[in-house]
Amino acid sequence: MSFGGVPCHGTIEPVSFPTSNSETRSKSADAGGKALAGFLLSGFLLALLGAILPAWGYHRDPPEFMTVGNYFLGVAVGVVAAVGLARRILARRGLAFLLVFACVLASVALAYLALVSPPASPWWRVAGLLVLGVAAGLLNKALFHANSPGFQADAAGTITEGGIWYGLGCLTATLLVASTLLAAGTSYVPGVLALMAVVPAIFAAIYARSSYPARPASGQPTLRQALKDFRSPGAMLFAALLFFQFGNEWSVAGWLPIFLIRRVGLSPETALTILALYWLFLMIGRVGSVAILPLVRHGRLLLGSLLAAMFGCLLLFFTNNAFGAATGAFFLGAGYASIYPLVAEAIGRRFPYYHPGFFNGIFSLALLGGLLAPATLGYAAAGMGVGVVIGIPLAGTCMVIVLLLLIWLETKVTGR
Repeated sequence: MSFGGVPCHGTIEPVSFPTSNSETRSKSADAGGKALAGFLLSGFLLALLGAILPAWGYHRDPPEFMTVGNYFLGVAVGVVAAVGLARRILARRGLAFLLVFACVLASVALAYLALVSPPASPWWRVAGLLVLGVAAGLLNKALFHANSPGFQADAAGTITEGGIWYGLGCLTATLLVASTLLAAGTSYVPGVLALMAVVPAIFAAIYARSSYPARPASGQPTLRQALKDFRSPGAMLFAALLFFQFGNEWSVAGWLPIFLIRRVGLSPETALTILALYWLFLMIGRVGSVAILPLVRHGRLLLGSLLAAMFGCLLLFFTNNAFGAATGAFFLGAGYASIYPLVAEAIGRRFPYYHPGFFNGIFSLALLGGLLAPATLGYAAAGMGVGVVIGIPLAGTCMVIVLLLLIWLETKVTGR
């Protein structure tokens, strides 16, 4: 089956009819741009849970923090399960099919969640979130393969641009749920989930009309070499750093609305607005940090970012009003913003080649940390109260400082 001569059945072969070099480059750039924009959908899917929890009523008494932890754990298990499944689909059906399948599965999962909104049993929603996690994991695997040319040319720049698209997706999902609560209240939550199911369906239609040429094998490391590098101390330290950093970011993203509602006394609409501000500050901060990276010493920028993030945690912990909460979200978003580009740049220098399995391994581990952390917070909050939601990211920021020192020592010892 084809659309305009472009195969869309999952193969990765180039287009069969003759084209000029300029046409080939144009089509490759167009496909690469669509694939990079796919990170918007990834953020849209994974930010959904943190935004939808107040709409599902999990800010009310009695607190059901264990159930919330199960929700995040369901997504995390789905992401892990997607690793082996994505490898088999990619080998048998190809990249285009994997992209379309991931988008269709995400659309089905969102439509299903619309049907099992409260007062249905929470275990039905755990099942739906598990499928959503599988879809997000498949999508991320496909996107790292689809963006191979960009990663090969400029790994740090492509990762950072993908991160900006990702943040835009997170912001979009949060604003959509917040606007629904403002306009119609919780009674329209199933409707907004059904509306959100249209977004991955649109991406599926876009990817069905795209082709992704095979990557040239020359100059590329084998998967064995990539996995060997992944087992190196440097790669493991980078992966651990991103594991904790994503855990910090997603602990705040997943629990900030419930924290602000229960501890500060804000309305669900205001709490979601502050969550949207957090995503906005994070995204703008990443754009700004990329611009100033060549102009400032990276060590100073990193230290200032970590101190700003710690200050933001303390502000959120002690505030009792919306202004203090918004200020804390600003310092947290601005503080966390530059860490990701700095680490991406360091990975691009340390591992100058690109192998999808290697990079997907590092960032899948980081994403797993971003999902396990809010799940752990749910179980911790059930026993220690909602205040732990801010305490753990504060401790996680300290762990990031320790890991950065270890990376610095490792580079001094190895000379890399």
